[in-house]
Amino acid sequence: MDTKAKRALIVDDNVALARVTQFALDKAGFETETAFNGRLALKAALETQFDIVITDQQMPEMTGIELCQALRSRPEYSDCPIILLTAKGLELELPRLRKELGIDATFAKPFSPSAIVKTCEELLVATAQEPECV
Repeated sequence: MDTKAKRALIVDDNVALARVTQFALDKAGFETETAFNGRLALKAALETQFDIVITDQQMPEMTGIELCQALRSRPEYSDCPIILLTAKGLELELPRLRKELGIDATFAKPFSPSAIVKTCEELLVATAQEPECV
């Protein structure tokens, strides 16, 4: 079994929500990094390879959707699981965004930190079990 720590990037301009999410993931054995806007998150993602990205949608400087587009354009993030957090779930076309951007899960705010952890773990297990292309 792989004992390498799972690396998660948490992106949210709400510092309190970012810290709650970080605490829950840290407690579950993840190595986490936080960014408080999309631009800082993209910079972090280009400097460090993350196993999963959890991003808010509505942020300054670069939205979560713009961040997803930027990440998906990079080969190293083409298959990385992404979770989108949003307080505007009814205003977004979530099924279309999931399909177009490869968003693996969405959570409406407020959300359960334990549900985020469970979803992260499930997505990483599913990703690890996918056969590699030859």
